[in-house]
Amino acid sequence: MSKGTLKRFCRLACASAIALAAIGAQAAETLNIGFTGPLSGGAALYGQNTLEGLQMAAEEINSSGGFQVDGETYEINVVSLDDKYAPSQAAVNGKRLVQQYNAPVIFTPHSGGTFALQAFNERDGFVVMSYTSVPTVTEKGNELTVRIPPTFTGYMKPFTKIAMAQNGKKVAIANATHDYAKYWTKAFVPTWEAMGGTVVADNPMDYNKSADFYTGVSKVLAEKPDVMFIGGASEPTALVAKQARELGFKGGFVIMDQAKMGEMAKIIGGYKMLEGSVGVVPLTLYEEPGAKAFVAKYHQQNDGKDPTTEVAYNYFALYSVVQAMQEAGTVEDATAIRAAMGQALKNLAPENNPYGVTEIDANGGMQADPNIATVKDGKVVLQRISEVLAD
Repeated sequence: MSKGTLKRFCRLACASAIALAAIGAQAAETLNIGFTGPLSGGAALYGQNTLEGLQMAAEEINSSGGFQVDGETYEINVVSLDDKYAPSQAAVNGKRLVQQYNAPVIFTPHSGGTFALQAFNERDGFVVMSYTSVPTVTEKGNELTVRIPPTFTGYMKPFTKIAMAQNGKKVAIANATHDYAKYWTKAFVPTWEAMGGTVVADNPMDYNKSADFYTGVSKVLAEKPDVMFIGGASEPTALVAKQARELGFKGGFVIMDQAKMGEMAKIIGGYKMLEGSVGVVPLTLYEEPGAKAFVAKYHQQNDGKDPTTEVAYNYFALYSVVQAMQEAGTVEDATAIRAAMGQALKNLAPENNPYGVTEIDANGGMQADPNIATVKDGKVVLQRISEVLAD
């Protein structure tokens, strides 16, 4: 073969390869996955963290060539709409995501948004992926709902036991006013009282509309509590704790699981202000292989920045949806996708499953065995729930 012929052959081969690559790229269909959550207002950071997890997973999947279902290749487009934490807006967003974008799955990071979507998701045929630990979202019998984290009810007794032992039995309620906080309070107060405690003040505050909580915090501190029960999105919850310390509060905090100690510590300069607190464990301290792999990957992609629980759980949740679609052999049939979720969890790669979730109950609640965290001498100490209750 002459040099000229060889060059022409190489050009033709290269052109053919490019053409084939273009055809392959064109063959990948776009699958819209919906998201409605707070992207503005006081809970914006919380909403953005949940969305970041979805986007991170989508980018990984797309950059690896997408995923295949029944011979077709798909790439994911996460369509995100701001609902400002308002259930009514979440419902509007949900209808738009279904009607305009044909989303077979919609993620939402709050119970109010979940209940709003559940009003029509079975009729309109889409799966609600709910990032909330409110147990009632899966107790209502909605057959197309998946609750991503474990329920918060498992935290009540161990949180109470630790807080009382470390600080005392008088608690002041100073949490947020949104639906999720109300569910937590409804479960927490009876547990606290049943274990011998007293509620000396009850003054929930709107964490979504203010950054100045001095008036509300002063009101509950006037009753001299040993413990403050606080919680909402991480950023305003951190400010409540900070302002309580600035007003002279020396006790501990019971921190609702929506707020993450790791995120709070970044806002208030470490764990010193959270001394004597109990809450959920920062992901960076988990020992599970999947958690370590995820944290290392996130650090590499984000210049050493730590991932939040919201990022990790929603990253995992999108991978679980994709796996369920592959198990079910469909990207459209919501009923089949939901039914395949259990098998999907068993087959999900460990590096895509930071919390090691392997089961989902009959009602759609994912099952995990989380640690809890306490702050002693400015450092986070991990404890298993079973260990706390056994003491």
